Amino acid sequence: MLSTGLPQGAVPKLERPGPLRDRVYEALLELITTRALSPGQHLVESELAGHLGVSRQPVREALQRLNTEGWVDLRPAQGAFVHEPTEAEADQLLTVRTLLEAEAARLAALNADSAGIEALDEIVALGLRAVASDDVDEAVALNARFHAKIMELAGNAVLAELAAQVGRRVRWYHTPVARQRGGKSWAEHRDLITAIVNRDERLAERLMREHTEHTRRSYLEQAKS
Repeated sequence: MLSTGLPQGAVPKLERPGPLRDRVYEALLELITTRALSPGQHLVESELAGHLGVSRQPVREALQRLNTEGWVDLRPAQGAFVHEPTEAEADQLLTVRTLLEAEAARLAALNADSAGIEALDEIVALGLRAVASDDVDEAVALNARFHAKIMELAGNAVLAELAAQVGRRVRWYHTPVARQRGGKSWAEHRDLITAIVNRDERLAERLMREHTEHTRRSYLEQAKS
């Protein structure tokens, strides 16, 4: 095990084709958002290159891009480190997420079809199974999939584009509290589906707002502890 501390099996396979620097960027971003690389962790170019089976140059380029986007901090004479989000950063992003997703839930209640509802039910069933087996990574991935489906059912391309811009950071913040939220989060998902089925747009909007606020408060409370 190298000093970057990646668990066995955590390193994603680099897909081909495509520019190597882009594939390395996507691989490192996935490791960061799933917290296989944890906030504050030192990122050593040579070790990351060894994990990914590439030279140091595309890793260096990927780290520079991740620095520009706020995922990585490049410190003079020290190297690269996974960014440690402040409470203010998390609060601001999760507040924006609440606004976007509450509107998406309202629109989904107006526009969702039976196939969309069935897809939401299937995701919830899988999510509950992941919680029961204490598979946090799978639960987090399914949570992201559930919210993405709500956004899709809303039928607003601009809203979906804005949500996509914050989606990976939401996943980053959700991962540390996923176990704590556990089955409660998926029970809230079920209630939301019921509101959508009943075409109750105001209730769907309120439930999504409350649901995302629970995650925001849970993250901030954990960050303070």
